[in-house]
Amino acid sequence: MDNLKVSASKEAKGGGSTVARNLLYLPAEVKPTALSITAAPITVNLGGGNNAQVWAYNQSFPGPTIRANRGDNATITFQNQLPEHSIIHWHGLVVSTENDGQPQQAIQTGETYDYNFSINQRAAFNWYHPHPHMMTGEQVYNGLAGGFIVNDSEESAKNLPSGKYEVPLVIRDATFSKSGDMLYKPTSGGFFGQIALVNGTKDPYLDVDRAVYRFRILNGANSRVFGLALSNGASMHLIGNDGGLLPLSSDQARIDMGNGERTDVLIDFRNYPAGSKIMLRDLRAGWDILEFRVGNTEQKPFYATLPLTSAVEPLPAAVKTRTFSFDGMTKINGNLYDVNRIDWTVKKGDTELWVFKTNGNAPHPVHIHGASFQVVSRSGGRGKLFAWEAGWKDTVLLEDRETVTVRIRFDSFTGRYVMHCHKLEHEDMGMMANFEVVQ
Repeated sequence: MDNLKVSASKEAKGGGSTVARNLLYLPAEVKPTALSITAAPITVNLGGGNNAQVWAYNQSFPGPTIRANRGDNATITFQNQLPEHSIIHWHGLVVSTENDGQPQQAIQTGETYDYNFSINQRAAFNWYHPHPHMMTGEQVYNGLAGGFIVNDSEESAKNLPSGKYEVPLVIRDATFSKSGDMLYKPTSGGFFGQIALVNGTKDPYLDVDRAVYRFRILNGANSRVFGLALSNGASMHLIGNDGGLLPLSSDQARIDMGNGERTDVLIDFRNYPAGSKIMLRDLRAGWDILEFRVGNTEQKPFYATLPLTSAVEPLPAAVKTRTFSFDGMTKINGNLYDVNRIDWTVKKGDTELWVFKTNGNAPHPVHIHGASFQVVSRSGGRGKLFAWEAGWKDTVLLEDRETVTVRIRFDSFTGRYVMHCHKLEHEDMGMMANFEVVQ
């Protein structure tokens, strides 16, 4: 445990501030069986009486956190009470085409869409959000997103923090009008808000015991990449990413997250005196994201053995290589998205290398539906792989002048899937492609 401990003498400098802070909102947890999810406009309190009109799932901003066990069957009905068409995509979940929530499946106002799928993948922090073509950016920005946690026996055996000591964090940005409502004015380069929100809360704080906490973090912003760090320079213990537990956990002083990416970290508050304040910061924007306020509750035992290890079997050698160029802010391999066009086919069960390149206007967080992948290499730009890119991923950050190679195998379903830039304004302008997995 020594590698997780932080000396009390390293108490945060600048962790506190004169900003009036609001208690962090924690969405309710629900099960995926016989679940109804309604998207509709509502007014919410962002904290401190700051009311805003948003679009929300089940009147929660962000939506309720779905928690399931591997092997569960999800039976979910989506009800669209928005003034425009929409659909839900289960980001990170490997499901059949009819359950994937692709642009072709968007339903009109007043209609419903039924999902029925088995959850057959390892424990991970996934999420759900809209996916209508040319409208995804605005609908996600308006508030439509929520966490989807999958648990399994391997993870449960690790004795990780749970209950109140396991906290999902949906981090995003926003801009507000004089009347307090959220403004969405994107440019071709993306939308970048003026302030941060965590779980839909402005200037949030969280009271923490002198204990080890597990934070499941999602970059839910439309375009902003976050560089997360603690205000006192202490390390976070990185245990997982998009696809669940990493092969080997590690201490990280900074974690960079592209849009749609998730990280799973432990933060140890046991050695801080009561009254300490530590800030989670975004080093890229210079923002204070979330203030942790350490209480005087006695230390809670921590039973996990660090570093954690998890079995991640490397995919076999690839039988085919494909190269994809992310061109400008609108095209992949020179093509705008056509909802009716299949751009390539992949044979089910074959391992392939997919090479991502950019012709400028990055970052391009590349997201693939239908399978998780393993990141093999990065050349140019930052020129290396990072600890949070090990194991299984479904989204990888492509910066300017970078070439990123991933190894992927579609071994669950045949059918149509999509690949796209998860900078949502790029996606909406056409940086997306259909492909088909065939037998």
